Amino acid sequence: MSFNDKLRRSWIEETFSKRECVRFIPSSRDLHRCNPVCQVCQNLIRCVCGRLMLEHSWKESPPPTAIAPAAGQDGTEDWSMELHTRVSPTDAYGTIDFQDSATRVCRAKYVRVAVDTKPEALLQLMLREWQMERPKLLLTVHGGCENFTLPPKLKQAFSKGLITAARSTDAWILTDGINTGVSKYVGEAVKTFGGHNLRKRSTVGITPWGVIDNNIDLIGRNVFRPYQPLGNPLSKRACFNSFHSHFLLVDDGTLGKTGCQQGLRRKLEKHIQLLKIHPRLNQRVPMVCVVVEGGPAIVSTVLDYVSHNPPVPVFVFEGSGRAADLLAFLHKQTDIDRELDEDIKQDFLVRIGEVFGVDRAEAFCLCSLLLECMDHRQSITIFDFESEDHMAPDVAILTATLKGTKASSAEQLNVALAWDRADIAQKDVLLYGQHWQVGSLEQVMLDSLVMDRVSFVKLLIDNGMTMSRFLTVDRLEELYNTPLGQTGHFLHHLVEDVKQTSLPLGYRLSLIDMGLVIEYLIGGAYRSTYTRKHFRATYNQLQDKEGRRVSTSSLYKQKKGLKTDLQRSRSPQDQNMPHGTSGEAVWSPGLYEAPLPSFNFNDLFVWAVLQQRQQMAMFLWQHGEEALARAIVACKLYRSMAFEAQQSSMNDNIAENFKAYSLEFGQLAVNVLDCAFRQNEKMAMKLLTSEMEAWSHFTCLQIAVSSCHRPFVSHSCTQTLLTDLWTGPLNMRKNSFLKIILSLLLPPAILLLEFKSKAEMCHVPQSHEAIPFVRDTPKTGATHEEPDHLVNQDAEHGPPFQERCLGSVSECLSPVTVHCVSWITRLYEFYTAPVVKFCFHTMSYLAFLMLFSYTILVKMGDEPSIQEWLVILYIMSTAVEKTREVLMSEPRQLRQKLKIWFSEYWNVSDFIAIIVFLAGLVMRWHAEPYRTVGRITYCLDIVFWFVRLMELLAVNQHAGPYLTMITKMTSNMFFIVVMMAIVLLSFGVSRKAILSPDEAPSWSLARDVVFQPYWMIFGEVYASEIDPCDDGHPCPPASFLTAFLQVVYMFFQYVIMVNILIAFFNNIYFDMQSTSNRLWKYNRYRYIMTYQDRPWLPPPLILLSHMTLGLRTIFSHFNGDAEGEEKGSGLKLYLGHDDRKKLHEFEEKVVQAFIHEQNEDSHQSQMKRIRVTADRRDVHHSGRSL
Repeated sequence: MSFNDKLRRSWIEETFSKRECVRFIPSSRDLHRCNPVCQVCQNLIRCVCGRLMLEHSWKESPPPTAIAPAAGQDGTEDWSMELHTRVSPTDAYGTIDFQDSATRVCRAKYVRVAVDTKPEALLQLMLREWQMERPKLLLTVHGGCENFTLPPKLKQAFSKGLITAARSTDAWILTDGINTGVSKYVGEAVKTFGGHNLRKRSTVGITPWGVIDNNIDLIGRNVFRPYQPLGNPLSKRACFNSFHSHFLLVDDGTLGKTGCQQGLRRKLEKHIQLLKIHPRLNQRVPMVCVVVEGGPAIVSTVLDYVSHNPPVPVFVFEGSGRAADLLAFLHKQTDIDRELDEDIKQDFLVRIGEVFGVDRAEAFCLCSLLLECMDHRQSITIFDFESEDHMAPDVAILTATLKGTKASSAEQLNVALAWDRADIAQKDVLLYGQHWQVGSLEQVMLDSLVMDRVSFVKLLIDNGMTMSRFLTVDRLEELYNTPLGQTGHFLHHLVEDVKQTSLPLGYRLSLIDMGLVIEYLIGGAYRSTYTRKHFRATYNQLQDKEGRRVSTSSLYKQKKGLKTDLQRSRSPQDQNMPHGTSGEAVWSPGLYEAPLPSFNFNDLFVWAVLQQRQQMAMFLWQHGEEALARAIVACKLYRSMAFEAQQSSMNDNIAENFKAYSLEFGQLAVNVLDCAFRQNEKMAMKLLTSEMEAWSHFTCLQIAVSSCHRPFVSHSCTQTLLTDLWTGPLNMRKNSFLKIILSLLLPPAILLLEFKSKAEMCHVPQSHEAIPFVRDTPKTGATHEEPDHLVNQDAEHGPPFQERCLGSVSECLSPVTVHCVSWITRLYEFYTAPVVKFCFHTMSYLAFLMLFSYTILVKMGDEPSIQEWLVILYIMSTAVEKTREVLMSEPRQLRQKLKIWFSEYWNVSDFIAIIVFLAGLVMRWHAEPYRTVGRITYCLDIVFWFVRLMELLAVNQHAGPYLTMITKMTSNMFFIVVMMAIVLLSFGVSRKAILSPDEAPSWSLARDVVFQPYWMIFGEVYASEIDPCDDGHPCPPASFLTAFLQVVYMFFQYVIMVNILIAFFNNIYFDMQSTSNRLWKYNRYRYIMTYQDRPWLPPPLILLSHMTLGLRTIFSHFNGDAEGEEKGSGLKLYLGHDDRKKLHEFEEKVVQAFIHEQNEDSHQSQMKRIRVTADRRDVHHSGRSL
C-alpha cells in the first residue's frame, strides 16, 4: 500500500463513521413471551432496528435475558438512533466490481457513512478522494422506488434527455442507487446513451446501508469487492444498480428500512449548490429535480423544493404515472384559474385515493400539498412527450433549470456559458429588446474566449459583437495571460528564448512580448504590429501614466461624457445589437492619447493559435478578411512551435499536436486556394500577391514560401502565377528561349514579338520601377479597364500616374511620338522580363567562364591582360550586386539581412568564390612566388564558378528535379561517409605503420595514410604492392599482415559500405521521384524572384543599373518616401480601396463556398454510412430469417 493510500485510508476512517444498534428493543412483544429468552425468541423476534438479537453488537451492554418488561416498567420505551446506536469508524469503503456485464467493465466507488455525516466532508470525499469533476449542474432524480413500466416513447425521451443534458453540462446525477424503480431507469439511460466510458458519468446513488442485499460482503477498508446485482427474488432487500459510478451508503443503525437517506441527500444537495459553477464565474451550481412516477412522499419532496428560497426547479415527466401525473393534471387545471372548481376537486380527491390507495382523509391532505405546490407553479415544468410542439427533452430540462431559479438574464447567460449550451442561451436568454447592463456582454465574450466556448463566441458575434470594439489592450493581454498549464509554460519559454533572459515568477506577458514571439516564430523580415515604433510609444505612454497601466474601465469612468457621443455615432448595424454591447467595449484605450491600432479577428486568431486552441482558431479563421493569409500564418506558427517544442525536449504529444494543427491549416489553405482558382483564376492569383498591411506588408505567397508550405506553392494557381511572372509581358508559347536569344542578339526583332495586354497582366504584380512603363497600347479584343494593380485611386491622390502621363501624352503629342513611346515601353518590358534577364545573364556568365578559363590556361604575365581585366571587372561587379541584394532585402537589421542571405547555399558558394578570387588577386599583384600562389588560387576558384552553372539548370523543368535529388542525396549521406572514413582510417593507419616502421615525421604521412586506401574503394587494389617482399627488398616485420588487413578492408569498404551507400541513394531516388517535381516547383519561386529583383543588365554592365538605383534611392530619400520604400520591398500587387474591397468580397464568397462544400461532403458521407449500416442490418435480418 502506498503512502497516499494510507493517508486516504486514515482520513476516511477519521472522518466517516457507521452506526450499530446496541440496545435490543423488540418490535412486538405479543408473539412469544418467555423468561429467560429462549432460542426461538432469538431467531424470530426482531428489534425495532430490524435486526435479530444475535445480529446485535453487545460490546457496550450485555444481551437481554428477557423480552417482557420487568416489574415496575410500562414497556413503552421507543427506539432512538441517538440513544440506542453506537458510533464507530466506518469499516466499509473501496471499489465495487459489478459482475453482471460481460462486455463492459462496470466499477463504482463506495463508502458507508452515518446518517448525521457533515455534507462538506462528503463533498470533499467526492471531489478530492474520488476525484470527481466539479459539477456545472445537479440533476436529482426522484420517483417510484418499486418497479413500474414506462411507455416506450416516454422511456426514450427520459433516457436520452437526462443523459444528453448531463453529458453536455458535466452534471452530477443523484438517485437512490438501487436496481428498482426510477433508479433502474437512470441506470438503463446511462447504459444506452452514456457512451463507452461509463465512469466518466458522475451518477451517484445515495442508498440506505440497511436495505442493500449482502451488504456484509462490502465490509472492508479500501477493498475491491466483486458484486452480483442479481439479488435473491425472495429477499425484501434491494441491490445496487451497476451503472452508477459512486455510492454513498447511509447508515442510521437500522436494517431493511428506507427513507433515512433523504435528509442527508437534501443536505448534500444544498452544499453542492454552494459550489461555483466555474472559477471565472460567480454563479453557483444550479439544481433541478426530475420527477418520474412516484408515491405520496414525492409530493412532499416537490413542495420542499419549490418552496425553498431560492426555489429549486422541478421537471415532471407527464405520463410516467402516479404522483407525476397528478402534478401534471393539477398544473394544467390551474393554468388560468388558480382555484379548482368543486366538482373537479372532488373528482381529483377520488383520483388521489385510487392512485395512492389511501383513504379520503389522507387524500385530502395530499390534495392540500399538491395545491401548495401550485402556488409555486412557475418553478414546475411539465414535459408532455405526446405534445406536437414539445422541445427536445434535454433542452426542456435545461430551460426549466434556467427559468425556474428566478435568476437575472445575466446570471442565466453565465450559467448557459458554463454549460456550453449556446442553443439554450439563444432561445431563452439573448432575446430581442432585452436590457443588458453596460459591459455585461463584453465580459461574457471575454469569459467565452478564456473558457474556449466556441459556440458562445459565434452566438455573440452573430448578435452584433464586433472585435474592433471589444478587443482592447487589457483584454488581449488578459487572454494571453490566461493560465493553461503546459500552454502557458510554453509561451513563457518562447518569451525567454526571444529575450534571452529568465522571466521572474508571476511575470505578466505584454503585447510587445507576444509581438517578439510572433516575429521569432514567423522569422525572416516579418514585423509584428505590436513591436513597431508607433505601437511601442503609445503602449508605454499608457503604461507609464500615473505609474501604472490605465485600464479601459478606469479611463471610461473618467470620460463618461464620451459615451453619449459614441452611441450617437454608432452604425445602424451596431444599433441592432442587444443593448449593452456598447459602453466600455466601444471606447478603446487610445482615445485620448496617441491612438492604438484597432484590433480585429487577426489579433484574436493569432492568440488562439499561440494558445493551442485549435477549434477556436478554426472558427475565428472563418470571420474577418484575409482568410487565406491567416491559414498560412497559422501553418507557419504551428510548425515553428513544433520545432521549438522538439528543441526544448518537451512532451512528445505537444510537438505532435503542433504538427497535426499545422498540417490541418496547411491543407485548409490549399483547399481554399483550389476553390478560389476554380471560381476565378485571375482573382485567385491576386489573392497570392496582393499586399496585406495587417501582415507586415507581406503577401500570401511570401508567407507560404517562408513557411516551406510546398503543397501550396506547387499548386496550379501558384505555378500559373509564377509562369506569368517568369515570362512577364511576353506572350510566348513555343521556342521561347530561341526567340529571346535571337532578340538579344538582334534587338530590332523585339518589335516583332507578341506582348500581353493590360487585362492579361492585371493579376501580375510589378515593381515600382515598372509602374511608369505600363503599356497603354490598345490591342484588339482587349479590355479598356484601368488595371487594378496600380497605386491607390482615391480622391486625394487623383488618377494613377500612368493615366496622367500616358493619357496626356496620347492626347497632346503627335502620333509619331506616341508610337516611339510605345516602342520604348516594349523595349523596357522585354528587357525587364525575368526570362529575358535569365537568358541575358546566362549568356554573359558563359562568356565570363570562357574568359576565366582562357586566363588561367595561358601563361600569366606580369600585368593583367584584357581578358583578365574583364574577369576582374565581372567578379567585382558581381560582388557589388551581392552587396545590393543584402542591403535591399526586407529585414531592417543588418544581422537579420545577412542571416537570411547566407541561408541560401548558392549565396554561400558565391561568397566563398568572391573571397577566394580577391585573395588570389592580391597575391597576383606581388612578385614571385606570390604571383604563382595567386594563379593557383585562380585555378581553384574557377571550380566554384563552374559549379555555379548547376543553379542555371535548376530553372529547367526537367533538370531541376534531378538537381533537387542530388541536393537531397548530398545532404543525407553525411553519416554514411563518416562511417566509411572511419573504416578507411583504421586500415590506412595500420597499413602504413606496418610497411614503414622507420618513417620520419612529416605531413606526407597523412597523405600516405589516406591516398591508397581511398583509391581502393574504386577498384584500384595496387596488386604489385600486396606482397612487399616481391621486389627483393628486406621485408618489414609482420608485413604479411597487410595482405590480410587489405582483404578485410576491401570486404567491409567495397562490398558492404559502398553497397549500403548505393542502396541509400537508390532509396532516396525512389522517395524523391514522387516529390521531386513538387520540390522543384517550390524552389522555382526562389529562382524566379532572384531574376525578378535583379537588374536587367548583366555584369559588368550591371554597374550602370546600380548607379541608376542609387540615384533613385537618393531622390526618394530627399522626397521623404522612406515609408513607401519599406512597403514597396518585394514583388507585390498594390490595389486601390475599391479593388481591395472587391478582392476581400471574392475571398469571403470563396470561404463560404468552401465551408458549404465541406458541409455537403460531410452530410453525404454521413448519409452513406447510414445507408451502409441499414444495408448490413437488412442482410443480417434476412440471413437470420433464412
